[in-house]
Amino acid sequence: MGNAEAIVYGCIRDTVYSASPDRVQQRREVNRQVLAALPGLEEWPLLAREMFAAPLTNVHLGAMHTDVVHFGSAYQTVEYEWDHWMDCFESMLRRMYWVSATVHLETELSGLHTFTWQSEGEYHRPGDPSLALRCEWVREGMLS
Repeated sequence: MGNAEAIVYGCIRDTVYSASPDRVQQRREVNRQVLAALPGLEEWPLLAREMFAAPLTNVHLGAMHTDVVHFGSAYQTVEYEWDHWMDCFESMLRRMYWVSATVHLETELSGLHTFTWQSEGEYHRPGDPSLALRCEWVREGMLS
C-alpha cells in the first residue's frame, strides 16, 4: 500500500472591531509576527510558515470583520506524530489573538478528525494559557 498520506487543513478566526483601528492593526500584526516566526519548509518542521495565509494588515471592512488565517499541508504518516503536531499548534495559538480555530485531519486509514478550539471569553489573548479543545471523528466511505 505504501506510505499513507494525510492532509491537514483549517483556519484560525479572529473577529476584529473597527472602533479602534490601531488596536485592529496591532492584533493583526501580532498574529502575522507569530506566523512569520515559524520555521521554513526547508527545516522539515511539522508547522511551517509557508502553510499559512494571513489576511493583509491594511484590510478594513466596515464595523465588524472576521480575519481568517487559512492553512494546509500534506504529510506522510503524520498520525504517528499527531500529539507533537497538536502541541506545536497549541503553542502557536497561545501566542496569537483568535476567537476560534479548526483543524481537519484527513487520513486514508482512520477517516476525518476535526479539532476545534473556542475562546472562553470574547477572544483569546496572547499568553492566555487556557485552550478549550473539542474533537470529532468521522469515518466515512471505509469498507470493511
